[in-house]
Amino acid sequence: MEVMLAIGIGVFAASGVWLLLRPRTYQVIIGLSLISYAVNIFIFSMGRVKMDAPPVLTPGIVADPAKLADPVPQALVLTAIVIGFAMTALFLVVLLAARGRTGTDHVDGREVE
Repeated sequence: MEVMLAIGIGVFAASGVWLLLRPRTYQVIIGLSLISYAVNIFIFSMGRVKMDAPPVLTPGIVADPAKLADPVPQALVLTAIVIGFAMTALFLVVLLAARGRTGTDHVDGREVE
């Protein structure tokens, strides 16, 4: 499971970097989103991948702390997802305004001849 998780993080990060190097603004925004997904999955995986571990303690059940899921990475990733969604929406609005103003969607503002 850890190998699949590492491969998935690597694919998201590599795809995001490749899209960041593209000349169009929409591709840059999608690249930033993919990199943020890779970082979110990485942070989430730092809470350890555990099977059949309760995420929250329930009253009356005494559990071994080593077998519990860590809630801190889950809270960090949830917050990062919300912030990432808001930033993507803001970037898209800026993209549309810049395209309407300049007439092109290239990062440097010039069409390739």
